[in-house]
Amino acid sequence: MTNTISRSDVGFRSERGPILIALMVTTGLVAIDATILATAVPSIVKDVGGFAQFPWLFSIYLLAQAVSVPVYAKLSDVVGRKPIILIGIGLFLLGSILCGFAWSMPALIAFRAVQGLGAGAVQPMAITIAGDIYTVAERAKVQGYLASVWAISSVVGPTLGGVFSQFVSWRGIFFVNIPLCIIAIVLIVRTFSERIEHRRHKVDYAGALLLTGSLSLLILAVLEGGQAWAWNSPISIGAFVLGALLLVAFVLVERRAAEPILPLWVFSRRLLLTTSFIALGTGAMLIGLTSYVPTYLEGALGVVPLVAGLALAALTVGWPLAASLSGRLYLRIGFRNTALIGMSLTVLGTLVLAILGPTPVLWAVALCCFVVGLGMGLIATPSLIAAQSSVPWNERGVVTGTNLFARSIGSAVGVAIFGAIANGIFLSLGKGEQDAHAVSSASTAVFVAVAIAAVATVAAGFAMPRTPVSAPNALGSAPAAEPAAG
Repeated sequence: MTNTISRSDVGFRSERGPILIALMVTTGLVAIDATILATAVPSIVKDVGGFAQFPWLFSIYLLAQAVSVPVYAKLSDVVGRKPIILIGIGLFLLGSILCGFAWSMPALIAFRAVQGLGAGAVQPMAITIAGDIYTVAERAKVQGYLASVWAISSVVGPTLGGVFSQFVSWRGIFFVNIPLCIIAIVLIVRTFSERIEHRRHKVDYAGALLLTGSLSLLILAVLEGGQAWAWNSPISIGAFVLGALLLVAFVLVERRAAEPILPLWVFSRRLLLTTSFIALGTGAMLIGLTSYVPTYLEGALGVVPLVAGLALAALTVGWPLAASLSGRLYLRIGFRNTALIGMSLTVLGTLVLAILGPTPVLWAVALCCFVVGLGMGLIATPSLIAAQSSVPWNERGVVTGTNLFARSIGSAVGVAIFGAIANGIFLSLGKGEQDAHAVSSASTAVFVAVAIAAVATVAAGFAMPRTPVSAPNALGSAPAAEPAAG
């Protein structure tokens, strides 16, 4: 079946423009939420209490998002992208409303999990839909548009969070999602339609439950190990062992499932395996810089949070800039070579940042973040598009979801490793997180670890096969996706 959308233009005024706007608004839901909450934490704790529990506001969201991505991805290949992304927006809306009315920290944490389940569908479906309706040549520019949403949100999110917390109420940071969700739903319903060949499917319930259970335990053990409990504690060991056993059971079930929720062939194809490893490294580098650059600048240089945030924003400016231009490169030199150029930039940026760690300079840190952002834009987009382009429509959801899932795992593992490194430095120095020297030393150690992750990603890049870039106008086999008439 062929796609009937006009391919004449990628801009907002083209026939596909309304769909692109819908995808950007939808992506904005998750992007703003990723940054708006941090500035409101003091106000939340002051109102509902639970200071010791507030890190779970972030952990539970990340956990719910990560474990649900593979399930949504497979379902989208069965029932289509539109119902899955609408379900995701609906869950995100429900979670936002519940969070806004939360009466205690445990309740807020539980409602954040609902938000996370929604986010697990929103981001991968937006990227998958873009992969469905745009050609290989066009996808880089479109991914640049979607990445720019994150760049804008990195500035808008903290600002809105501060405004609501200081002048209105912290509850407003969740209620602001209500009109955004409604707009996103209306845009998706009105602009995007797809014709799916309906047939009876055998849902892999056992695989979904085993995958969710195993990943929940393993990611939880990684996120909270060394934080909520000691790495060698019975609860930590038990979570790792039980998670591993459930994962083994999942593999055995998937080998016999008629329609597996996460087909094992994803890990048997060299291109998909290497691009997943690249996504893993990207997730680790991203969480390392976004978590520690602001703390480093505030603690070591004494700059205000706004300035520290703007320095980090250089990364989210460089990313979409490079992503939108990467198409010109990979059409000329291929996906692999483009990604390797990006990896070289990330290694350069992270190494310089690690070297400058003991003697922080604001402009130099911002410049390093910008260089790393450029590198990530040349890594993430070409590697993802290479993976998408290697499969037909009915496998694209799983492939996209696996790539984003790998990035989430990289972030989860990175949080644990970098946190353990920083805490170890503080303990060895016998000083708290308010001491400038201790902050500088701990952050420098984290930056060294990020640089090591960048080098490891280069190894995955060299292992990536030289995949031919298909014809610029090729979309592959896919059901028709077209603008709705109304």
